Amino acid sequence: MVLLVADIVQWLSQFLWPLVRVSAFLLAGPFFSLAAVNFRIRVAVVLVITWMIYPLVDVPDIDPFSFAAVTGIMHEVFVGGLMGLTLQIVIAALVVAGQAIAGSMGLSMANMIDPNLGSVPSLAQFFLIIGTLLFLSLGGHLIMISVLYSSFELVPIASGGFNTDMIVSLLNWSSEIFVGAAVIAFPIMIGLLLVNALLGLISRAAPSLNVFAIGFPALIPLGLGMLLLTMTIWLENVENLWFVGFSKINAIIGGG
Repeated sequence: MVLLVADIVQWLSQFLWPLVRVSAFLLAGPFFSLAAVNFRIRVAVVLVITWMIYPLVDVPDIDPFSFAAVTGIMHEVFVGGLMGLTLQIVIAALVVAGQAIAGSMGLSMANMIDPNLGSVPSLAQFFLIIGTLLFLSLGGHLIMISVLYSSFELVPIASGGFNTDMIVSLLNWSSEIFVGAAVIAFPIMIGLLLVNALLGLISRAAPSLNVFAIGFPALIPLGLGMLLLTMTIWLENVENLWFVGFSKINAIIGGG
């Protein structure tokens, strides 16, 4: 009976290591961190993924009540959280793109309350929903599991302290929020800029004409029309941004 209890304690202590990284990754990453996802579902997904990965990774034999175990847990939270935040950059780019387009169309005052992001323009919320659906349609949830498994090979469990190179790489990647947002919003922003320039020319040609009263209501349907016409282009840009985000995870945790 003593041997059985010791075996159970050892198994639980070894199961804990991949569990911590998987939990940190899913709680910091997209989709599973949404407030709309039930807490029980999150726990069940974490346990299932850990149970799938556990037999395939090398788990160190560390006393769970030692100082090395504490530093090891902090290391796993650091690595998992870093991977999740890497993908959150893509979500942030979608929100920034939606905010930029909404401001150009005059929809910046039409806000919606998002449980995760707070008050955001309705167009940014639309971009966020489309980006999440595209993420699932591309098999992003399966790619996340694959990337998570490969992370145990790139960064073994409790393999060291906090790598500053990873943090620097994440900060460099975070600058791509504005680049990715610009790429997504560029076709629509250019079209709206031409419309505003045309309204400016009309205002100079006919000063007595109230261009603001005419142009402001026209920007919204024109902007929505451009959004529909360029949907194929910006969907491809969002798809590319997701794949770049997945490749960045391996580059960041691998020290690239």
